[in-house]
Amino acid sequence: MSDSGYGDFEFERRFVVDALPAAALTEPDPMFIIQSYYLAAEGYAMRLRVQSSSILLPLDGTEDELEIMSDLASEFEFCAMTVKGPMNGGTRYEAEREIDVNVGLQMIRLGGQRVIKNRYSMWLDGDGWVVDVFGGANRPLIIAECERGGPVTDLTIPTFCVTEVTDDRRFSNESLSQEPFGRWAEDYAAELAAQGPRFLQGFGHNTMGTEAP
Repeated sequence: MSDSGYGDFEFERRFVVDALPAAALTEPDPMFIIQSYYLAAEGYAMRLRVQSSSILLPLDGTEDELEIMSDLASEFEFCAMTVKGPMNGGTRYEAEREIDVNVGLQMIRLGGQRVIKNRYSMWLDGDGWVVDVFGGANRPLIIAECERGGPVTDLTIPTFCVTEVTDDRRFSNESLSQEPFGRWAEDYAAELAAQGPRFLQGFGHNTMGTEAP
């Protein structure tokens, strides 16, 4: 949620990544996240998210989020309910309210369609980035996201970004909760090979940068 005069709007650009960038491993406190979607239609979404900075999973296909929530419930530090509107040119309405962690864990157990991931944060070329490494049915997807307090223009795009998916609804978390990437990863690889990478041109000047050492 933006706090820079734009109210409940977020500004971001999102990219597919082949592997976790080395720069992400130099930053402390990666976050483990479970998100559950109770509505995901036509770009609108209603989501519950719990997160922990003391859990980090290998995300090798053996994880069970319900077991994790039961066995490690005390390790979750934060929970929020969020309402989102459709993405429009890198801008999206997002209203978030923090709720009690125990209530959130119980609600996630009882319903919704879940997404799990490890989230890494880092600074590159003056911008804050998060890199989400997905587990479960969304393996082996990795998404890098740059978010600012206003429109993400004139961006230096790190070389680990394979292609941009800011406007590709298939890669939104709510869509991934319904149609996990693992089901269509091979088709997407063929699509990318045939069409090649793309980077949106409506956000000022794109500069291809380098990964931090």
